[in-house]
Amino acid sequence: MPFANLKVPAGTLDAAQKQRLIEGVTDLYAAAYGDRARPNTLVLVDEVVDGGWGVGGGVLTRAMLEGEE
Repeated sequence: MPFANLKVPAGTLDAAQKQRLIEGVTDLYAAAYGDRARPNTLVLVDEVVDGGWGVGGGVLTRAMLEGEE
């Protein structure tokens, strides 16, 4: 079963955007493995709490991603 676990900052994607991600990743797996993989592809979108990201040894916040800091 193809599986993808996407980690995204909490509150940055609405339901429609998550749906597009899930559909897109599923399409990529189907392109790689054939349409037989589509019904068994699992895509998990995990929302990481603000401040739960670290890049280069520092904490990355939603405000930083949105250019507010």
